[in-house]
Amino acid sequence: MQAIVGALALYPLKGAAGIALDEAEVRTTGLASGGVADREWMAVDADGVFVTQRESPRLALVRTSIDGGRLVLATDRRDPIALDARAASRPVTVWSAHVRGHDAGDAAAAWLSDAIGANVRVVRFDASHPRNCNPAYVGDSGAHVRFADGYPLLVIGRSSLDHLNERLAAKGEPAMPMNRFRPNLVLDGLAPHDEDHLASIDIDGIVLKPVKPCARCEVTTTDQATARRGAEPLLTLSTYRRDDRLAGVTFGMNTIVVAGAGRALARGASASCEFRF
Repeated sequence: MQAIVGALALYPLKGAAGIALDEAEVRTTGLASGGVADREWMAVDADGVFVTQRESPRLALVRTSIDGGRLVLATDRRDPIALDARAASRPVTVWSAHVRGHDAGDAAAAWLSDAIGANVRVVRFDASHPRNCNPAYVGDSGAHVRFADGYPLLVIGRSSLDHLNERLAAKGEPAMPMNRFRPNLVLDGLAPHDEDHLASIDIDGIVLKPVKPCARCEVTTTDQATARRGAEPLLTLSTYRRDDRLAGVTFGMNTIVVAGAGRALARGASASCEFRF
């Protein structure tokens, strides 16, 4: 079946706002653009444990951009800051993974702490210490990732969101934008939740393999424009997207890169989708 790459997004700082792209470089660890990789940067607490919108919803209000190979953070009330990280790496934790990150220094820590109202440091992933994906889902593929929750890419079909919004409208609830779900790749032309059943996605030699449904958390209930939380969409998703194996609701598919790393992926490209049932 043919689909279309409808949207691409990069999230350089875990938990912060993403960057919509017309084209991105595909790496084994996910998308990259301008020398900056997806979830390459992360906020950590005093113990080196990752901080996201789960703990600090105001991370949604931190905008990201790339300038000359450097990640730039901005908010409506603070001047932008360009990040650099030259310090020796130190241990940090993301979920159960113990990895390493280079600290971006006191100025970056003070800037982000003020922006989100929490005492944090900012670290950049130490690529000399790769973080492997869960072999229960990726087998011996060698798939690895940076500070993403667990997999290089999140893929969602646009019709899946349309279907959710139809259910929300029937309840008198407002429509949800796609940014509630923070995908890297949106596919147009699939039926609702077809992405659940894809064996592979071939985009001009870039081959992606969906490996695990994405279990959703309270981040989806956070308005990405205001950082306010509500009950939706988890309340509605729980009525038809419950996955007992993952003890939650799912929306979208975690995906690895099988072939084509180093190539460019463009919005509007044709995607050949192979199903598994």
